[in-house]
Amino acid sequence: MTKLLFRGDAYLRSASATVMAVSQHGGIVFDKSVFYPNSGGQAGDSGEISWPDANSCFIENTVKTDDGLPMLIASRGHAMPSVGTICKQTLNWVKRYRHMRMHTALHLLSVVIPLPVTGGQITSEKGRLDFDMPDAPKDKKILEDQLNDLISKDYSVTETWISDDQLLQNPTLVKTMSVQPPMGTGKVRLVKIGNDSQTIDLQPCGGTHVRKTSEIGRIVFGKIEKKGRQNRRVSIKLADELNK
Repeated sequence: MTKLLFRGDAYLRSASATVMAVSQHGGIVFDKSVFYPNSGGQAGDSGEISWPDANSCFIENTVKTDDGLPMLIASRGHAMPSVGTICKQTLNWVKRYRHMRMHTALHLLSVVIPLPVTGGQITSEKGRLDFDMPDAPKDKKILEDQLNDLISKDYSVTETWISDDQLLQNPTLVKTMSVQPPMGTGKVRLVKIGNDSQTIDLQPCGGTHVRKTSEIGRIVFGKIEKKGRQNRRVSIKLADELNK
């Protein structure tokens, strides 16, 4: 098994880990990982690994193995570490932090638009949620203002854990129609946005998030596109990334 270091601390940028397996296609599995694998709509991390004698290689992406373990995908043409090698993993932090900001923003978007979620995607450039929404919003600027107002409240983002049975007994916690939270280990992670006296959002999630909503910064709405008879896609972007 791989210890998911990103789960314990999403702000951890580097760590040492031992190679457990290397695939013929450039995939590397470690005993520990700061790299988040592509899952739950959130893109996989990229970065670099290095090991003794000045060896290093660029990590293009991180995916899940058939067993659900993070597998780091190395660029072709680079030297590969062998099983048992201790490597230093270093994230592309700029990219990861954008993912964290956007993921938390999408949780708040599901508060501003309280409709069933049929899909979603998070990249470093933008994020989007698909909603079971027969009619388009009359004024997306109102929604944008509501979202940014929530962000500005500087709510805390925390986690708690419940059992699989508790989740099954509380199905309203799950907002997504197409993606079910990971179950089978006996416990499910809940991400809460709010404070001691108020819960703004609470839902199962395995992704990486910021600690405070103010870290998200201002959000700008993109297109609201019709993607089916009752399906509409709402895209958002980080305002400070628009001109980069």
